[in-house]
Amino acid sequence: MKIHDIQIRDPFVYVDHDEKTYYLFGTTDENCWRGPGQGFNCYRSKDLQEWDGPIAAFRPTNDFWGKENFWAPEVHQFKNRFYMFATFKADKRYRATQILVSEAVSGPYAPLNDGPITPANWQCLDGTLHVDDNGDPWIVFCHEWVQIHNGSVCAMRLSPDLKEAVERPYFLFNASEAPWVRESGWPEPGGKYHFPTYVTDGPFLHRTADGALLMLWSSLGAQGYAMGVSRSASGHILGPWHHEPDPIWAKDGGHGMIFQTLTGQLMLTFHMPNKTPDERAVFVAIEERNGRIQLKV
Repeated sequence: MKIHDIQIRDPFVYVDHDEKTYYLFGTTDENCWRGPGQGFNCYRSKDLQEWDGPIAAFRPTNDFWGKENFWAPEVHQFKNRFYMFATFKADKRYRATQILVSEAVSGPYAPLNDGPITPANWQCLDGTLHVDDNGDPWIVFCHEWVQIHNGSVCAMRLSPDLKEAVERPYFLFNASEAPWVRESGWPEPGGKYHFPTYVTDGPFLHRTADGALLMLWSSLGAQGYAMGVSRSASGHILGPWHHEPDPIWAKDGGHGMIFQTLTGQLMLTFHMPNKTPDERAVFVAIEERNGRIQLKV
């Protein structure tokens, strides 16, 4: 199958250099907004053109806490195991990131813990793994606008086995700090008072060849769903974070990540358009210049 045959949001590519194979993960439920979550599929390719699948990467057991909104799985290799960071929700429980584990990149994945890794009383989503220069693992995630109105990105250091937080979450920035972000216009569900709301979505960390630490993340811009880039002034996850004035992708596409192809080309992938069931993975070549990334022309 071709990439346009695969309905997927929040695409994430794991590159297996030993197998010379690309593994594509993402939000793959036909309707990820309503109804019971089915799980996550993955797809496999040698060239980013022809794809095999679907492969059942995760299927929930009856006693799994998450029941709906199965969103944004990412797969990271850490200490010889494969970890999936993914978002779930259930009735009367906050949306949260759960860490799953497998011995194989394509799965099957099983919960690492009994419950989420993000704070129990926070509405969170889109956790990603970041390993700092000391080898310490962190989860970087969004504290969601539906709870705090002005969505934020936070970081929390994890234990070496990824099973628990070892420090409190650190606030990194709010959505409204970025010049390109616009108010969403969505009222918070059930709110007695309606405040301006700003979205944070899909953080992903990228270290450039010259050592700069960048973050991709998505929100609503002047032309709809969009993706921007922020830069840590210290080169460390705790920042401070400075925001590019314009999004790297401005119209109807976002929740992206960066990977390097088997031939060494830096590639940006994200979903576009943002409307279900039309969303598809898009691959766009990028390049680094002076510690920044830009679309390759």
